[in-house]
Amino acid sequence: MRTSIATVCLSGTLEEKMRACAAAGFDGIEIFEQDLLVSPHSPEDIRALAASLGLSLDLYQPFRDFEGVSEDLLEANLYRAEAKFSLMNRLGADTMLVCSNVATASIDDDGVAASQLRRLGEVAAGYGIRLAYEALAWGRYVNDYEHAQRIVDLADHPNVGTCLDSFHILSRGADPSGIEKIPAGKIFFVQLADAPELSLDVLSWSRHYRVFPGEGAFDLTTFMVHLVRSGYNGPVSLEVFNDVFRQTSEDRTAVDAMRSLIWLEERTSVRLAEQNQLSGNDAGSRRYPMDLATLPAVAEPTGFNFAEVLAEDPGDVEGMLFQLGFSCVGTHRTKPVRLWSAGGARVIINQQQARGLAPAISALGLDVQDPPAAASRAVQLKAQPVSRRSQADEAVLQAVSAPDSTEIFLCEATGDGTVAWAEEFGSDGVVEGEPLITHIDHINLSQPWQHFDEAVLFYESTLSLVPRASQEVPSPMGLVRSQVMCSSDGAVRLALNIAPMALEQSGSRGGPEYPQHVAFGCSDVVALARQARQRGLDFLPVPDNYYEDLQARFRLDAALLENLQSLNLLYDRDEDGEFLHFYTATVGNVFFEVVERRSRYDGYGAPNAPVRLASQYQRARSGSRDGAS
Repeated sequence: MRTSIATVCLSGTLEEKMRACAAAGFDGIEIFEQDLLVSPHSPEDIRALAASLGLSLDLYQPFRDFEGVSEDLLEANLYRAEAKFSLMNRLGADTMLVCSNVATASIDDDGVAASQLRRLGEVAAGYGIRLAYEALAWGRYVNDYEHAQRIVDLADHPNVGTCLDSFHILSRGADPSGIEKIPAGKIFFVQLADAPELSLDVLSWSRHYRVFPGEGAFDLTTFMVHLVRSGYNGPVSLEVFNDVFRQTSEDRTAVDAMRSLIWLEERTSVRLAEQNQLSGNDAGSRRYPMDLATLPAVAEPTGFNFAEVLAEDPGDVEGMLFQLGFSCVGTHRTKPVRLWSAGGARVIINQQQARGLAPAISALGLDVQDPPAAASRAVQLKAQPVSRRSQADEAVLQAVSAPDSTEIFLCEATGDGTVAWAEEFGSDGVVEGEPLITHIDHINLSQPWQHFDEAVLFYESTLSLVPRASQEVPSPMGLVRSQVMCSSDGAVRLALNIAPMALEQSGSRGGPEYPQHVAFGCSDVVALARQARQRGLDFLPVPDNYYEDLQARFRLDAALLENLQSLNLLYDRDEDGEFLHFYTATVGNVFFEVVERRSRYDGYGAPNAPVRLASQYQRARSGSRDGAS
């Protein structure tokens, strides 16, 4: 599949955008007119730069408000178009996007629109230019791709074809199956964009909230299946208008964009192969002109292998682990790294290169069936590999860096709960006895607001984790948006949170950052809380008002309510079961949670999150050792 991207997707100058696109691996780009107009470089210079970077100039856009106009306005539009054709010849671009008229159209007549497009095609032919006519979702008379194609058919000119844009088609709820009826030779260009589900006028939705494939709610895989079946084999380009993307690093955004296309290409290939198999056709997608690449197929992770905390002085963190029932099973034989275990939960305390760093989650390990294949898939999806220095007799672990720089280690799963690398700590990683803590239930990572969508796509595409419905939780400093990424069986649960802007800004000025945490699964949270209290654990306090409301909502047994309140435990219940949990104080940028899931409860105690956030806020304001915001 030939990949392309519109320069409007990225921040920076035109030259910076081009270099970022080339570095990310795109085959070509669309030149957005505004980017060229503000560039100090001539069209010839841009053409030469593209050639040196190995980029084709696939489209010049947009040419607006051409058809359905009076004769005098048509003449002015033709004059304007001819100037652009001359410019495109200097650039070396041979296709121009012509958007359906939204402003000056005064004649609602397909015959007139087709006739005027034919005249434009005649002029374009003299310059070797093709016209890709696109139905804007808010076009005055033409806002549907099938309507636009009828006009292209009426125009009946070899230089006039169609541009298909997934946003304009799917935002209106149109059926994309009609794409297969369009002759492949008349599809001149294809643009892709995803978008979240919003109750918003389509123009505002389009101009501000488009995202890359896999980061929104559109079914782009089905769209692509119809496109491939049509026989189209030209560029598949991203055209995303997004206020966040245009404020962030062009290099990073270009990589995110390329990852989305690689992911979509694979999903399309798999879907086509499945459908062909059902229909008895074993040729798969290769029978279509568009060649679709695939990635190493890997199973979803089966559990957490470990969580790692990086800190110069981890004393308080290790103290909390001891109070929760963890045992220090050993120190690494060559590094200032210690392993703490309880049941199947392992926490690595790392002091390497941690000078001046407060405790924070720096890495997590996931159990996977085939670590090399999983790492290969991640790297092909543009993840950056991570390497750590190791001795000849030490395990070599596969790892990649997530968008927030958390290191994701891909570890070989074992059936007995042991891990080979634990031998380097003088242990097999299993603590004798039956500790109350059994495993890591979930890990919560805070994400920079400008990279949240990127993080969701990263974990879905590289690790096959499925995004659950997102939630917004109120805190004293604003709403916290939370997105859980989960394996199908719930063995891996990763919560991604966007902190309120005020919290992130306070962190950037040297103040506290939004904390992250590891939640441990437990067989008896009441017993564990009592044990932890005897060992001196500093629980996050819960106000009495919470328990009054709890009793009003659930009419709990008096003994249970007393236990909850005396131990600072929180409670939730739904039709599937019960959820009991508590939080520790925050040290640096990390705290711990202990949870007990009863029956089939599958949530995270969402109604209790505001209580936790408010309590952490109060502690930070009072100047306690709790560093949470």
